[in-house]
Amino acid sequence: MARTVVISGGGTGIGFAAAEVFAADGDRVVLLGRREEVLARAAARLPGAAHHAVDLTEPERVRRAAAFVEREYGTVDVLVHSAGGNGTLEERGEYADPLETLAHEWALNFRLNTLTAVLLTEALRDHLATPGGRVLFLGSIAAYRGSGLPAYAAAKAALHPYAFGLARELGPRGVTVNVVAPGLVEETEFFGAAIPEETVRRRVAETATGRVARPGDVAQTLHWLASSAAGHITAQVVQVNGGAERSH
Repeated sequence: MARTVVISGGGTGIGFAAAEVFAADGDRVVLLGRREEVLARAAARLPGAAHHAVDLTEPERVRRAAAFVEREYGTVDVLVHSAGGNGTLEERGEYADPLETLAHEWALNFRLNTLTAVLLTEALRDHLATPGGRVLFLGSIAAYRGSGLPAYAAAKAALHPYAFGLARELGPRGVTVNVVAPGLVEETEFFGAAIPEETVRRRVAETATGRVARPGDVAQTLHWLASSAAGHITAQVVQVNGGAERSH
């Protein structure tokens, strides 16, 4: 039976790779994100997919997006949170005071990575399939190891206690909640147009597998966690980084 799968940040990168996997399995995919044109192009490549442009940092807009999903689909079987980023692609303000710059960077990262996931989850939690619903967050290896962007690492780490608490709250309904923590992933917009070669070499050297991840690696893990085979797995952080999390 086809499921309804809502994916934030579903227009590109890991989010779109996940959408491809679920759509190939016959599921109804709903893509959410800020960029209408990007979402429309992505949805056109997937059979039966729908999209809805929304800024997930704005409560009223999230409420309207949730109303759209409820009206068109009713129950949400799988909710995948792929929206986020490190803020490097956002419009940057000019601040003379270093503390103002710091405040902007931290607030931006928490809005992009934490607030988007929390608002969308809370807006849709009453519409999650009971039993059998799945909530999946995209975390990061940075939450364990830190990074050159500490605000990003902290924002991703903040998803852990939220997910664990949510798993306990939703568990009696038969809903599972998990986090997937990738390392470096190729073919995404995380670093902008291209990943610096030195960054790739360094990250590859940290893995046990001798390569960085591809979006499909993460997408397939999300798909498995959303399956009945993973029905007794909840409140977990699944590392998808070739063992790099253990290399420090």
